[in-house]
Amino acid sequence: MRIEPNIIQQFNKQEAAKHRNQFEFVAEELDREGFDVEVLIQKLTDFQVAIPSWALGLGGTRFGRFSLGGAPENLDQKIEDIGLLHALTNTAGAISLHIPWDIPTDPEATKSLATSLGIAFDAVNSNTFQDQPGQKHSYKNGSLCNVHETIRAQAIAHSVEVIAYGKMLGSKSITVWLADGANFPGQHNLQKALMHTEASLQEIYSHLPPDWRMFIEYKPYEPNFYSTVIPDWGTALMLAEACGDRALALVDLGHHLPNTNIEQIVATLMMRGRLGGFHFNDSKYGDDDLTCGSIKPYQLFLIFKELVYGMENNIANNPPLAWMIDASHNIKDPLEDLIQSLEAIQIAYARALCVDFNKLEQAQHTSDVTLCQEILQNAFRRDIRPILREARLRAGAALSPLSIYRSMEIRKMLIAERGSKTIATGL
Repeated sequence: MRIEPNIIQQFNKQEAAKHRNQFEFVAEELDREGFDVEVLIQKLTDFQVAIPSWALGLGGTRFGRFSLGGAPENLDQKIEDIGLLHALTNTAGAISLHIPWDIPTDPEATKSLATSLGIAFDAVNSNTFQDQPGQKHSYKNGSLCNVHETIRAQAIAHSVEVIAYGKMLGSKSITVWLADGANFPGQHNLQKALMHTEASLQEIYSHLPPDWRMFIEYKPYEPNFYSTVIPDWGTALMLAEACGDRALALVDLGHHLPNTNIEQIVATLMMRGRLGGFHFNDSKYGDDDLTCGSIKPYQLFLIFKELVYGMENNIANNPPLAWMIDASHNIKDPLEDLIQSLEAIQIAYARALCVDFNKLEQAQHTSDVTLCQEILQNAFRRDIRPILREARLRAGAALSPLSIYRSMEIRKMLIAERGSKTIATGL
């Protein structure tokens, strides 16, 4: 299904007067403080976040998976759902495919559908953490790190196949996340496992088209709990540097031990020119994959503060960043959850754009710690939502995406169209 622009405009008219008052108040305040509101709106309009193909259905835990109804059963339906999100928010302008969960059977038709909805194809993702039907060798004891060359070769061949699918659709990057690791001491030779992984990644990198990039993702634990082969940003950076200039580290916000200073990691990787992008989510205890900004909104803002500074002071020529939501919607309507996440990401980005970095630097030079804190917290506490709404309004999207989604009862319409027992491919 699609939401026609005139429907969105009708809903917007109901809130237009209230929005105009709020926007003019915030815009006048920003103008007095020296911020160019038109520049802010343009940056928010240009900022697009990829939606992963596996995020359109309900996920689950090792204890169970609950039914929602109306879930997309194929790639075309997933693209249509992202089209709904993009029509409402003007922020979900890309899809990230996971192979083999979403292999395009007719790439040209898939590209045409995505183009009609304003959707581009972001990074393609390989899968060597699951055994697939008919697979010759198992990844039970690792893939790219495996002691057996035949298993490593199988995993490399899969990534090369993923690149081929990405080329068909117009993707320009591949993300490699490995579940490789050990649950018990002595299970792996830690040095050899890392050496095998490095050599395997170098082989995959050699198959990249000239205008492609490879993102190397890290994770400290899970599904293995004694060691993972790529446990942290330093290992990911080391492997990227061993592959070549177009290999970069990818930061998933949930892939860190509790209380890790993620903003410092961001600053370090950007200083080295090796930050590839982000997988957005939120967490309380571990890799919880919760709605963005639902647990640690200040941390998300601080991360964006480093991103904005790094993008505006790009001393190491860090390439343009890739942005994607990587969350698991176990009990919430996935589309509602994604709307909330997109809003939270945009709010954090907009607030970071409203940090006065000149004043902050002056306060840092005089070691005025109190003023440094005030500058950041004043930006964080600002209600920037009217600026986001204005950016959506000018782009033809919804002033209140979630309100329209619920008022139109879109989930009921999807259930009527697809059925109440449909299950999306993927997690």
